[in-house]
Amino acid sequence: MTATIDDVKTYLLDLQDRICATFEQADGGTFFEESWERPGGGGGRTRVLADGALIEKGGVNFSHVYGDSLPPSASAHRPELAGRSFQAMGLSLVIHPENPHIPTSHANVRLFVAEKPGEEPIWWFGGGFDLTPYYAHEEDCVHWHQVAHDACAPFGDTVYAEYKEWCDRYFYLKHRDEPRGIGGLFYDDMNQWDFATCFAFMRSVGEAYLAAYMPIVERRRHTPFTEAEREFQAHRRGRYVEFNLVFDRGTLFGLQSGGRTESILMSLPPQVRWGYDWQPEPGSREARLTEYFLQDRDWLAEAQVK
Repeated sequence: MTATIDDVKTYLLDLQDRICATFEQADGGTFFEESWERPGGGGGRTRVLADGALIEKGGVNFSHVYGDSLPPSASAHRPELAGRSFQAMGLSLVIHPENPHIPTSHANVRLFVAEKPGEEPIWWFGGGFDLTPYYAHEEDCVHWHQVAHDACAPFGDTVYAEYKEWCDRYFYLKHRDEPRGIGGLFYDDMNQWDFATCFAFMRSVGEAYLAAYMPIVERRRHTPFTEAEREFQAHRRGRYVEFNLVFDRGTLFGLQSGGRTESILMSLPPQVRWGYDWQPEPGSREARLTEYFLQDRDWLAEAQVK
């Protein structure tokens, strides 16, 4: 098991390098890097790019932490694991472009191992990627989901549909009764295949992220924008903050496990606003975001019909 875990760690560190290099080339800036250690065991490598030509704030973080017992956020839905020692490693990233015509993107891939003397380790993978547009375009939504579909296709005919639906359920603000974005993929507790196949799926998702996101970035990066559009972006970013601080299991795990707070909260946007009971003008592009794009849609099926 140890050699296989080391293979996962090697892959995640390499993936971090390649994703950062791609964004540095697109932005022209350089990620600030900070290595950190967790007092309870483990540590990570945080990379942040801020105030760039393209990226207002972005982070691509690797962490590998371990300890004597799983935090409540990790064992709440699997109480039989409470009290086991654990290892958790993963790559998590969030990119907040300045231009409101470029969506915010999020991705993560991770591995958990829970161990107990005298028993076989229990392991599972998790991760996915999702897109949060402000001024959305159908072709971007279709492209994003097509790449997600293609990443899942080698692993079964139903995998994309299952993990798309899971993503739609997970990234949902219950108190607002609306999704955070247009979805993508989300999976957790993955161990239905052998370790090698689950690891292969992690790699497929990890490799698909840039293929899904960068064509959208290049299509939209030169679109002019106004201060009013920036204000709407800041308003919608408020929804992003609400989800991450109230519902996100990764955020809760990081804080409860004694992870580095600055690294955990790097996902929050630099500029955000909350206006009391703010409503978009009827018939506007701002209204169309929630009325059309942030709905339960099968983007690939609808594209085939058209």
